[in-house]
Amino acid sequence: MRILHTSDWHLGRSFHGASTVPQLREVLLAIPGIVRQRAIDTVVVAGDVFDHAAPAAELYELLAEVIRGIREAGAVVVITSGNHDSAARLGFQSEWAAMGGVHVITRADAFRTPLTLRDDAGDVDFYGIPYLEPMLQRELFPGERFRAHGELLTRVLGEVDELRAGRARRSVVVSHCFAVSGGGRADALGADELGADLVWDLTAGGLDLVPAGIFAGADYAALGHLHGRGSPLPNVRYSGAPLHFSFSEAAKPRGGWIVDLDADGLSEVEWCPFPVPRPLVRLRGTIDALLDDTAFREHERSWVEAVVTDRVRPIDAMRRLRERFPHCAHIEFDPEGGTGPEKRSYASRVSRRSDVDVVDEFLRHVRSGDALDDGEWALVREAIAEAGIADVSRRERRSG
Repeated sequence: MRILHTSDWHLGRSFHGASTVPQLREVLLAIPGIVRQRAIDTVVVAGDVFDHAAPAAELYELLAEVIRGIREAGAVVVITSGNHDSAARLGFQSEWAAMGGVHVITRADAFRTPLTLRDDAGDVDFYGIPYLEPMLQRELFPGERFRAHGELLTRVLGEVDELRAGRARRSVVVSHCFAVSGGGRADALGADELGADLVWDLTAGGLDLVPAGIFAGADYAALGHLHGRGSPLPNVRYSGAPLHFSFSEAAKPRGGWIVDLDADGLSEVEWCPFPVPRPLVRLRGTIDALLDDTAFREHERSWVEAVVTDRVRPIDAMRRLRERFPHCAHIEFDPEGGTGPEKRSYASRVSRRSDVDVVDEFLRHVRSGDALDDGEWALVREAIAEAGIADVSRRERRSG
């Protein structure tokens, strides 16, 4: 069986106020061609299909167009929900979709009845695990309580291992999480640089680290949530997002993993690049250099983050830059000869930090340097997670 592992499509995400739908359409509509050219049997989307719990109608239309193309090209589709998705909305009519070869896995207990697909060598079990919010999944294991996503996911994978042992088939796990190897730190991931934007998104969303070893028993684990490709273990991989969603991701390749399973399990894994409709670039110089230097000509159609180095802040800099770079999205002022970047606002200083880190810094300030102890850390994290759930519920009621 040949699998194309993708994740984190984030349909509906904006980029500095601009829609990414045209670029995502171009990238995602390239997948049916890859399916044909590389004889892909199954396309996996490991969570965060949408960027919001209540996506606009045009985004459902784009998703349908892409999936239709994949099915016409001959591949089965396996989708799980991520923390950005509404599992209820994404999974609506999933039983009917499965009849057409599109398997949308959003039920919390779906891992207990794995999806079985066949190839020439026999059966392959797909254990789809949607993102599981511990506070909302207390019925999954009655009498047990899990404070963190990592604790719950570890418990789930323990049950998956028991099921695998009893079924004696090749297996693929699809999950949406932040898995690390080594000592449980983000720098042990084995991925391309995560980027500050991504680390903030992971921690602020309540997703804490899980040991990659919990997936080791599967022939392959197709993971989502990290926007850069990575491999904490040889059989445990992140495909990353199909599009660059922040300037911190600009240097990371975009694509998916082509995974081959033979009769004995995992055979080969190969990177498959996706097209990049509009590159991201960070340009540095005085306003005059940015406007006149021919070396920047190749970036006139790119997304641009401009670092302006004039000693005196130029007047109307964004308007002037957009005359040459229509897609200039952000300006940073860093005067040459100064002591460093201009003092940032409070919002910019906390925008890439988790809520727990912000609380910890505040308490250090008001408690003469005393940081959160382990008990306080867990309490604050639980309170923030519960507040986030309440906020999502309110937004879904309003959108409904």
